[in-house]
Amino acid sequence: MTGAGFVGAPAYTAAMDPLPRLRRICLALPESSERLSHGCPAFFVREKKQFAMYTVAAYDEPGPAIWCPAPLGAQADLVDAEPDRFFVPPYVGHRGWLGVRLDVDLDWSEIDGIVRDAYRMVAPKKLLAQLD
Repeated sequence: MTGAGFVGAPAYTAAMDPLPRLRRICLALPESSERLSHGCPAFFVREKKQFAMYTVAAYDEPGPAIWCPAPLGAQADLVDAEPDRFFVPPYVGHRGWLGVRLDVDLDWSEIDGIVRDAYRMVAPKKLLAQLD
């Protein structure tokens, strides 16, 4: 294993921190905000409902990751198909939340889609209309 926890994966460094880019994606969504939750940067709709949390080895992940609610069935499908990229996060995984590793072959358009899906899971209809 390498420093990132996966065979062949580069060691994680602060210079590779995906949080600034993730932050831009999350805060571009209507009425979204950021604050710490359980010691991690987290993103909320109308400062109430959380739609993403950024972790860096805070919960035994090998590197940076996001946790977010996923559409029904998506968690199992993604974890089964690509367990090196997706995982069931502790504490919220039983509610269908998805863990997404950010230290392996990152496709930012896919991350944007995952974040938007998570936002759609918790945002009110009025805000959803602003997305489409």
